[in-house]
Amino acid sequence: MIERKHITQHIARALGRGRIVSLLGPRQCGKTTLAGTFAEQGSSLYFDLEDPIDRTKMAQPQNALMGLKGTVVIDEVQRQPDLFPILRVLADRKPLPAKFLILGSASPDIIKHSSESLAGRLERIIIRGFSLSEIGAGVSEKHWLRGGLPRSFLARTNEESFLWRREYAQSFVERDLPSYGVSLPPLTLLRFWTMLAHYQGQIFNSSDIARSLGIGVPTVKRYLDVLTGVFMIRQLQPWYANIKKRQVKAPKIYFHDTGILHALLGVRTMNELLAHPKHGASWEGYVIEEVIHSVEPDDVYFWATHQGAEIDLVFSKGGRMYGVEIKRADAPTMTPSMRVALEDLKLERITVIYPGEKRYSLHKKVDVVPFKTITGGMKTMFGSA
Repeated sequence: MIERKHITQHIARALGRGRIVSLLGPRQCGKTTLAGTFAEQGSSLYFDLEDPIDRTKMAQPQNALMGLKGTVVIDEVQRQPDLFPILRVLADRKPLPAKFLILGSASPDIIKHSSESLAGRLERIIIRGFSLSEIGAGVSEKHWLRGGLPRSFLARTNEESFLWRREYAQSFVERDLPSYGVSLPPLTLLRFWTMLAHYQGQIFNSSDIARSLGIGVPTVKRYLDVLTGVFMIRQLQPWYANIKKRQVKAPKIYFHDTGILHALLGVRTMNELLAHPKHGASWEGYVIEEVIHSVEPDDVYFWATHQGAEIDLVFSKGGRMYGVEIKRADAPTMTPSMRVALEDLKLERITVIYPGEKRYSLHKKVDVVPFKTITGGMKTMFGSA
């Protein structure tokens, strides 16, 4: 059993200071298990809106929830968006007999009216599958290959993990995406998602995909936004600096979970992954997700110019800007892009992450850091920054 103490403590603190806490993340990432710490499944305080019995109870939500005391858990809350105005009323009671932990597999932007109904009353916590800090750097290759969704990562064999992820993807396009207004047939949706896998780490070109699928560019962008809103895709937006160089203004595409990426690419084993033409982009996305989890930045971007200068990840933290370059190489060296970025973006520091063992310096503001050490956060990655 892999303990997730950090997230559990985060939820407990949020419940301690607020009225409603929203625990958001992709399907099967462990939300229900975490919520069981605060209200036992099957008890009168736990409602699963995918369970027909609980849905019947919640047909009259105010009656079902009014008399409860303690921490009430409502799972898959996006399936009943008309519940949010009721939660607002219940959360405004004085004294407050109950607090609410609501679980969802879609962002509030996807759930109609949720943000407006609970404005000022809701604290959001976004989680994902297991992170490297939870499982340990010693199994990073397995984590990269299988991703962090618990059932995938904990499967007995790579083949079992792969088959589970393929079924997960199939179920997702058949059941989940249509509920968010995606009207393409499941086979077309799966093709669209697979095409996105081939865009991993690249600037997104909606026109190419629109031509391939025979649909409009606005439709492609809307479906991409839906996949972003259900925590499958990260659209890494470009940072725009006030400089004379022409800068890239379209987002890059990354899968939050590399296990899903590899399932869509048909990659079953580490040998297959290392031989695949997308393995470098896969590792780049994997590292980006772990860095974001570790440093908890205020905002994240990438930066690129049409002249070829590029930094894989640019983020703000405490009012300062930092850069991260990701190199799957034995001994990364200083590049022209790093020099340009230091000068044009006024970065505090740049860290180059690679799969090696030794930390060393390339410049007074540029260090090369082993990937396995990044779970230490800002202090480990950027020294005294």
